[in-house]
Amino acid sequence: MNGGQKQDFFVFLPPMLRTATCGELRIADVNKEVTLCGWVQKSRDLGGMTFIDLRDRYGITQLTFNPEWDKDLAQKAGSIGREFVLQVKGTVIERSSKNKNNLTGEIEIKVKEFTVLNAAITPPFTIEDETDGGEELRMKYRYLDLRRNIVRKNLELRHRLAIETRNYLEKQNFLEVETPVLIKSTPEGARDYVVPSRLHQGSFYALPQSPQTFKQLLMVSGFDRYYQIVKCFRDEDLRADRQPEFTQIDCEMSFVEQEDILNMFEGLVKHLFKTVKNVDIPKMPHMTYADAMKLYGNDKPDTRFEMKFVELNNVVKGKEFKVFNDAGLVVGICAKGAAEYTRKQLDELTEFVKRPQIGATGLVYARYNSDGTIKSSVDKFYGEEDLKKWAAAFSAQPGDLMLLLAGSADKTRKALSELRLEMGTRLGLRDKDKFSCLWVVDFPLLEWNEGDTNLLESLRGRWVAKHHPFTSPKPEDIKLLSSAPGEVRANAYDLVINGVEIGGGSIRIHDKKLQALMFKTLGFTDEEAQNQFGFLMNAFEFGAPPHGGIAFGFDRLCSLFGGADSIRDFIAFPKNNAAKDMMIESPSPISEEQLKELGIKF
Repeated sequence: MNGGQKQDFFVFLPPMLRTATCGELRIADVNKEVTLCGWVQKSRDLGGMTFIDLRDRYGITQLTFNPEWDKDLAQKAGSIGREFVLQVKGTVIERSSKNKNNLTGEIEIKVKEFTVLNAAITPPFTIEDETDGGEELRMKYRYLDLRRNIVRKNLELRHRLAIETRNYLEKQNFLEVETPVLIKSTPEGARDYVVPSRLHQGSFYALPQSPQTFKQLLMVSGFDRYYQIVKCFRDEDLRADRQPEFTQIDCEMSFVEQEDILNMFEGLVKHLFKTVKNVDIPKMPHMTYADAMKLYGNDKPDTRFEMKFVELNNVVKGKEFKVFNDAGLVVGICAKGAAEYTRKQLDELTEFVKRPQIGATGLVYARYNSDGTIKSSVDKFYGEEDLKKWAAAFSAQPGDLMLLLAGSADKTRKALSELRLEMGTRLGLRDKDKFSCLWVVDFPLLEWNEGDTNLLESLRGRWVAKHHPFTSPKPEDIKLLSSAPGEVRANAYDLVINGVEIGGGSIRIHDKKLQALMFKTLGFTDEEAQNQFGFLMNAFEFGAPPHGGIAFGFDRLCSLFGGADSIRDFIAFPKNNAAKDMMIESPSPISEEQLKELGIKF
């Protein structure tokens, strides 16, 4: 140190096997002597001259072998195959035929010598952006798939998001703390992955579904601002946005209320959009769970477009149309500018809503034609004046298409939500380069579990926590826990972007008595609550601060920023839809000897 000022320290590394990467040389580097290393992307023999594209993670540089320069070297170059690993020494020269699509396209390397560091067999698919390999094949050879630019850029995006997350939280005085991976099984929600103990035969660890209890214990310990980019594990059915192991940005704060958390992490999301995508996100609106369900039919509405639900019970009932008269709910959407839909297109929509996973029994539609007339699929029951009342309810204009569903309330809302998203897609309203963010708040604290296959069998037919059992109820609703648990609202919130739940959290219970009441409402006996969560409840007796937090699905955040539908594209070594790793063939049986050591018998 000199004069009390901070000194910068630099680590000077030797050149190793290369002096430059395949992505950095430019026209200003002409006449430089360089050494490059990389993989052969492709080789072209043009009448004795051989051109090789050499690739590393930084880019591609063209190598040139000319028999007029060195006949033996040019002949030797002809034996080089795709994906050979080379070390090349030569001079940077200007290309006569430049490639403006490549950052190194103004130069090439006049090769003086090269070494094959490793030969390669022909890969099972072409290692290019537009590959001929199917997903299963690419997952089996994932280490080759990762050589493709498009996949590498996804992981670079993931890296950048992680760096910027840490930068923001560091400036906000958060402390990164690692929590255990081998923990106690606390089956309050989704199924745990369990790990048998050799030293304590008959006992098992569990892999954490989240660091929830540990981050609350850190708040009791006085670490008032914690975060962790952490692996979590859930044994549940898989979809495009789910993996058995996934990553969260997990955060907790002490001495805060709900608005403090929303403001802090709205700031994080804005920071990520600005630094990574150069997108300015406006102030995020708040929408109650009740309004989300009423207006969009789900708790993660895609608000890039309107098309809100309109309830029509008071408008359509009382005629001779039995479907509407017998329905608990008649509700619809207005698709702007879609009145020109053909009969074939409308039949496709009808078949769409009748799919088993959506479950509607049919679809009623009404076209508001450009000439002002309105024609519907139920003209037998509703005249022109009736249909004008429909249009008024929808605020429809000539050129619009009204789509109606009827049935039991919950099922119909769910089906219409899917139809709304389908229409948004068909009408080009779900632009992946447009971002609409909001907070959904005031969730129900509890929900009745009719038989969710992702939950344990023992939890069916009882109240379960909508988020988790440590979520605090609204203070004014605590009195309802015993008499009307389904009406209790939670101090819980979800961040929704483009119809995807990106993060969720809550203000936590920090009082032992309230936590005990919560466990009782969830059907735990005192003994069960003590056995599973006694360590947390006991900690509360030593002075727990008011606290709350949030966890972001980091994989989902990456796929959102990358404009992809699947999180697998942003995970280096993902599992497939059957929770299998095709590359290492996992899960796999273990030996009889290992089973015996663990005390496990089949």
